[in-house]
Amino acid sequence: MIVKKLVIGLVAHVDAGKTTLAEALLYVSGKIRTLGRVDKRDTCLDHFGLERARGITIFAKQALLTVADLQITLLDTPGHADFSAEMERTLQVLDYAILVIDSAEGVRGQTEALWRLLARYRLPVFLFINKMDHMHSEKEKLLAAIKKQLHDCCLVFGRDRAGDFFEQAAMCDEELMEAYLETGEIKTSQLKAAIRERKLFPCFFGSALKLEGVEDLLKGLAQYADMPAYGEKFAARVFKIGRDDQGNRLTYLKITGGKLKSKDFVTNGVWEEKVNQIRVYSGQKYEAVSEAEAGTICAVTGLTQTKAGDGLGEEKAAFASMPAPVLIYRLLFPEGCDPRAMLPKLRRLEEEEPELHLVWDSELQEVRVQVMGEVQLEVLQSMIETRYGVTVSFNTGGIVYKEAVAGPVEGVGHYAPAGHFAEVRLLLEPGEPGSGLQFTDACSENVLSKNWKDVLLACLRETEHRGVLTGAALTDTKITLVSGRVHAKLTTERDLWEAARRAVRQGLMEAKTVLLEPYYAYQLYVPEKAVGRALSDIERMGGSCLISRIEEGTALLEGSAPVAAMRNYQQEVAAYTGGSGRLFCRVEGYGRCHNAEEVIAMAGYEAEKDTKNPAGSVFYENGENILVGWEQVKHRLATVYGRKGKDLPATGKKQGDEAERISREEIERIFQQTFYANRKKKIARRRRKTASDGSYRPASSAGKFKVVSGKIPGKTAYLLVDGYNVIYAWPELKELAEENLEAARVKLLDSLSKYQSVRECRIIAVFDAYRVPGHREEIFDYDKIHVVFTREAQTADYFIEKFTHTNREKYNIAVATSDSLQQMIIRGAGCKVLSAQKLREEITAANERVMRDFRAGQAEDRHKLQAALSPEKKRQLEELLQEE
Repeated sequence: MIVKKLVIGLVAHVDAGKTTLAEALLYVSGKIRTLGRVDKRDTCLDHFGLERARGITIFAKQALLTVADLQITLLDTPGHADFSAEMERTLQVLDYAILVIDSAEGVRGQTEALWRLLARYRLPVFLFINKMDHMHSEKEKLLAAIKKQLHDCCLVFGRDRAGDFFEQAAMCDEELMEAYLETGEIKTSQLKAAIRERKLFPCFFGSALKLEGVEDLLKGLAQYADMPAYGEKFAARVFKIGRDDQGNRLTYLKITGGKLKSKDFVTNGVWEEKVNQIRVYSGQKYEAVSEAEAGTICAVTGLTQTKAGDGLGEEKAAFASMPAPVLIYRLLFPEGCDPRAMLPKLRRLEEEEPELHLVWDSELQEVRVQVMGEVQLEVLQSMIETRYGVTVSFNTGGIVYKEAVAGPVEGVGHYAPAGHFAEVRLLLEPGEPGSGLQFTDACSENVLSKNWKDVLLACLRETEHRGVLTGAALTDTKITLVSGRVHAKLTTERDLWEAARRAVRQGLMEAKTVLLEPYYAYQLYVPEKAVGRALSDIERMGGSCLISRIEEGTALLEGSAPVAAMRNYQQEVAAYTGGSGRLFCRVEGYGRCHNAEEVIAMAGYEAEKDTKNPAGSVFYENGENILVGWEQVKHRLATVYGRKGKDLPATGKKQGDEAERISREEIERIFQQTFYANRKKKIARRRRKTASDGSYRPASSAGKFKVVSGKIPGKTAYLLVDGYNVIYAWPELKELAEENLEAARVKLLDSLSKYQSVRECRIIAVFDAYRVPGHREEIFDYDKIHVVFTREAQTADYFIEKFTHTNREKYNIAVATSDSLQQMIIRGAGCKVLSAQKLREEITAANERVMRDFRAGQAEDRHKLQAALSPEKKRQLEELLQEE
């Protein structure tokens, strides 16, 4: 009968015998009948092809085993440094951990790193010192090293425990000491409590391959491990996303409270989805169950929005600080394979393995992948070929550099093109190494309301901020919101985003920034005679080094060095030591680049030409949107705010070098939302007829007109119609546009042409074509009216506003639009505004008036002969009648 459940994970440095121990535990417990071996590629848990080929664990897997009244879910985690993120995610769901140490290697740097990680997660630890069947494996010496390098309270348990065991255990905790002094022994319950509280660490010695000490370890787990207390309400922690052989999405989770039933709905507080099936895996096989209790590790189907670290039900999300990838490679696809078609498939792999970071370069149509090490490339290559039948390769790769500020600086962003307004001031300061980007608020709510501040900070967090030296990602920087300005009617969330990212960029351009590169923490074992060569190499790399010890002719060197310099150093070590040297590396973090000038020069990055990450600010002045360079923004704002009597900050006067016209790329991005905002929803743009097609008739040269300068010929009254705005404001045209946008456009032009005959003015219908690459401004006549299709990177709003501003003194101008922001701007220019509905009413009334006059003429006595005679004939007829 099962009384308690435990989730226990195996962790170790690479080649310590962790998978062999997992196999031995399963065999001794009776779970499997045949003992598999890593070298024979037939172990129960390492069933992925590349795992068996390389003899390493890549993915965390689980198996169930039972000892007495204890059911253990055993999780075998990767030991290779490239897959440390997979291992760390698994730690979040463990009750206990078994740390495996290779007796021949002793406590290595990676072992110490694992120990610190276990301490961070507050996990109770059992130690298994493996490979004790090897020669020169001395228990006392090993235990002394473990006590010295890991913890002094690592004690031998089991049949090998010392005669003074209780006395040694009493030295680890005051409560144990009191119990020992009172009774001369320590109860099992007290030992269990000390282990659970990480005051005591049981050690077992043996050989997993020869099944020595394995049974003692199992008995120790059953005797000294306690089941955690769980709540009654449902709670679960997601630690992994995967897919089965049929492609079904699997969410691996641990139930940490209550129960989970098939067909239950679960939520993380944002979304809610139904669980279709609950699977309990053991190796490759699984059992579908209808209900799972607290303490169970299971995989569920039906959830599409989960991700590793999510908390479900009462469980809170876990935000673990995972190691960031330090190498970047370009994926090389076979001829005929479209990278864009492969990208969604690769995103699925990224979802399963978050340590793989995919970067899509839309300009070069390339996929780049960021990884921890080269073994991950083999895994990615194998998975792509197995799942999708595509053989990919990689280029030589490079380093993932980052940037940070070296001192405090204020960044200012002002975004106020026509109809928009937002301004943000930020303080950028250096953060602690490894802290990433931190966002804080120091802005008073008297200056900016809480809602706007929340929106602004969210925009900052969701934006990928780039440095100005090489365009690398910004990190280790604290960004504080100092002040901001918004307008009740003109400001949108996008406006704040524009201003905020410009503020960050402007600050970076002013600040002194530094280039960062990843560093390895290493342990290098070389013969004593090769120490000089090793020290020389590490100095050349720009690394640090300390000779920790020299024993039996072998020296241990420890320190840190740039990944760029040390990534292929293992081959050199093997060459100059005759194969006896060993190098162990793990990513330590980021530090100052040792050859920054060389890297910056090779990158060839020009921050001021990066239109995707602008540092300048946008002002609206004299009917034009003006881009002010980052170096002049603060001066321009000081000039603007020095003026009096302005409710809304205005732009200063254009001053030659201070400002320039916005580039096409900048306009394209600034106005991206304007066209669709007018239409209220996105409509796919259909092919427009050219001037030579269909009912469009090209105008003569006399019929054309200039937009910005020169007098427009003809009458002095002009009506400008925002074409698409009107189409989507008139129900009948909107309905027609859903099926055929071209037909809706023609119908509008027909209506305007008839209306022009009644209203004595010139009508100009303006349509957006700013999203058409390479499109030039097109002006032609349609019957009696002018038609304009704007050029690339110019909206109808911009055209109309510029026209009214330039010609308002010369002509009587009216504009038909329902865009409230545009209406404000047009009225501000002193021109008349008609809403789309008002224009419709006027056209309808004009048509009715024409028909009424026509019918009145038809109603005259045309049936009489007299009605059909001319005045002269009528006179002659009257004279003839008088004579008679």
